[in-house]
Amino acid sequence: MLWIPDENKSPFANDADGLFSIFKPVLRRLPNLVLVLLSGLLLSASWFSPFTFLIFFAWVPLLLVEDKISALPSSGPGRLKLTGLSYLTFFTWNVCVTWWVYYASLEGAVLAFVCNSLLMCTVFMIWHNLKRRVNKPWAIWMLIPLWLGFEYGHTLWSLTWTWLTLGNAFAEIPNWVQWYEITGTSGGGLWVLAVNILFFQGIKTGPAKAVQFLKPVFFIFIPIICSYAILFVRSSALQGTATDTDGYKTLIVQPNVDPYNDKFYTEPEKQLELLLAQIKGKLDSTVDFLVLPETFLTENVYEGEEWQSFSFHFLKDSILDKYPRLTIITGANTMYRYKPGEKRAATARKYSDADQYYESYNTGVQMDQKSIAFYHKSKLVPGVEQMPFPAVFKYFENFAIDMGGTTGSLGMQDERSVFFSHGGKAGIAPVICYESVYSDYVAQYVRNGANLIFIITNDGWWENTPGHRQHLAYARLRAIETRKEIARCANTGISCFITPLGAVEQATPYWEQALITKIMKPNHTTTLFVRFGDLLSYASSVLAILLLIWSQVLRFKKS
Repeated sequence: MLWIPDENKSPFANDADGLFSIFKPVLRRLPNLVLVLLSGLLLSASWFSPFTFLIFFAWVPLLLVEDKISALPSSGPGRLKLTGLSYLTFFTWNVCVTWWVYYASLEGAVLAFVCNSLLMCTVFMIWHNLKRRVNKPWAIWMLIPLWLGFEYGHTLWSLTWTWLTLGNAFAEIPNWVQWYEITGTSGGGLWVLAVNILFFQGIKTGPAKAVQFLKPVFFIFIPIICSYAILFVRSSALQGTATDTDGYKTLIVQPNVDPYNDKFYTEPEKQLELLLAQIKGKLDSTVDFLVLPETFLTENVYEGEEWQSFSFHFLKDSILDKYPRLTIITGANTMYRYKPGEKRAATARKYSDADQYYESYNTGVQMDQKSIAFYHKSKLVPGVEQMPFPAVFKYFENFAIDMGGTTGSLGMQDERSVFFSHGGKAGIAPVICYESVYSDYVAQYVRNGANLIFIITNDGWWENTPGHRQHLAYARLRAIETRKEIARCANTGISCFITPLGAVEQATPYWEQALITKIMKPNHTTTLFVRFGDLLSYASSVLAILLLIWSQVLRFKKS
């Protein structure tokens, strides 16, 4: 029989449709266990460049399993089965991406894997139950506000562990998400879930046609094209907007002290002498900022009595007195002694030999010749720096994971303090370690007047694993969201500078001493994300609460 091509149809369409005709039935017929494991592995792989694009398909196998089980007439056994299967997806994702946590603590890692997977599974099952009650084709889209609302809520409580926020998947390819200056990482989560749902619908409905997949492909590439357009505009705007005289010469020191065996067990005097030897010949009268890592000053210092400490006197006498224009930004262990009758926080500790209380802090410090300012780290690592709900479980802080320095439940502060220096022209956001993972949190520093961001951290706990590289990559997203330059100072790997476009400059090797210098230029523009906050997350949280209420209404109505 003679084949006559359709003049209105591409001659390659039959080949494409044939490919999808094979692909769709195969994917549908895979066992549920294989499908949920496939979702977990795809989610995990997407966290590692160059496999990030897999995030756009990673939810599809899990959604197919949910759809199969939803079609069953009895909901009870199916719900239990789906709970176990979806938990396996999220557990696989958590373990494969954050396995390196076990270097710090095996018990803490297991607890993080189990609990975070359980939270994710709970949200997924809430959506599943609501979807069954609504029983409409559009109900699948309710997954988006429920998931984004969960991600935002997960940033606000004591058990916060938001490493796997969906928008973080693009941290290694920031050129795809320059529009985070408008939406923040929640925009990335919306993008990922929407594309996955569109692919799922293309697989589920109708005969297998390649044209069904044009819509999700379109929704992949349009945001990327917009991102490169923003990148072009921003690159042009940032070039030549400031001269070297408008900037501040910043010297970052990576001391590379073993956090397990040396950092907290070596005399403060010796570590400070090593600092002088390391910066010799590099520190001069032209340097504006000397940046040292988190908890660099290991001596316990009482705030208000800092000049009684050796460490503060050493920095003033040996460095600041020689360089009057210099400002030091560093990390320290500090304490505050409560006065008799003063109101105490739930994290207050009692002296063993006196009826007095004190607070311990992981602190950022700014020092110059005339003044000292403190900022207390307030996004604390669960199980290490903070026991969940300290007012209730204060006794259990004795079981906090000991990673050196001060452990147990540390004190916090409500406001994001900004360090102002050089006549108030430089406003420094003193972001400490884990805090750099939180987008709306870092934006609060900028709302309070910060025009530069200094991240001080200690990434040596996880050895040379993906942990410290992921931590650095997330900082690139903070630069895009705020359009501020970042100086990142780590005790060991990776110290660097990050441009407002998310590009990494002068990255230091892991487990080596290093010094890097750059003239940092404040950017006084305010992004929409900074100005209005994480609007997508706020709206999703409100909508998620309304959906939960509606779910209960439908439940009782059915009863």
